[in-house]
Amino acid sequence: MNKSVIRSITIISVFFCLLWLVGLGWAVGEYYAGKPDTIPEKTNVEKKAEKKEELHIVAMGDSLTRGTGDETGKGYVGVLMDEIKEKSKQDVVLTNLGITGQRSDQLKEQIQQTEVKRQLQTADMIVITMGGNDLFQGGQGLLEFDTVDISGIEQKFLENMNFTFQQIRTSNPKANVFFIGLYNPFSDLEQGKEMSKVVRHWNYQSAELSAAYPNIVFVPTFDLFELKVNDYLYTDKFHPNTKGYRLIAERVASLLTW
Repeated sequence: MNKSVIRSITIISVFFCLLWLVGLGWAVGEYYAGKPDTIPEKTNVEKKAEKKEELHIVAMGDSLTRGTGDETGKGYVGVLMDEIKEKSKQDVVLTNLGITGQRSDQLKEQIQQTEVKRQLQTADMIVITMGGNDLFQGGQGLLEFDTVDISGIEQKFLENMNFTFQQIRTSNPKANVFFIGLYNPFSDLEQGKEMSKVVRHWNYQSAELSAAYPNIVFVPTFDLFELKVNDYLYTDKFHPNTKGYRLIAERVASLLTW
């Protein structure tokens, strides 16, 4: 093979090699031309959609929801709000629908009101205290303990709460609901032990009812008051004092996920 042929083959080889390199460079350039240098930051709309700016809590129930007996005026709802604000770093909006002296039959009527339903629809969390006025009748239940039909009162209470839970889930299928159980304010009295048995059974039935619904959690408080009940009661010996309400709030807060 003469030198001119070898030279021609060499030139052609080099030419195709250069052509391949140019093509490779062009392809790589085209691939990265459509890629941003950095990941763009999320728009304000996306950020707002990702994190809700405030939490809405709806509180329902009786005088415990109103905070009767708390010298600070906060009650367990106020203490719980402070805890949520601190842990979540979000603003908290409270709608307190509690009514002093309210019984479960009255709550059943309240839950059907248009404005109450509207508040429930926007709630992220719902807390309820109910049953003390049904069972204890403002303290009179203990005086009539021997004659009162506890089982009948309990059954009617469960029917009312079942209806209430149905209405809550119809208005708001997703919000977490915390149903706070009863303590026995009379445990240090003569009939205290018998009344404690009644309260424990009442709480058991309430817990079973709560468990039948999604995201409705029964919150026990009986154990918090049982050993030192007078340390945590207001001067009326029925409602919690400031320390008692804090115990209840801390029990509810312990069940939240941050």
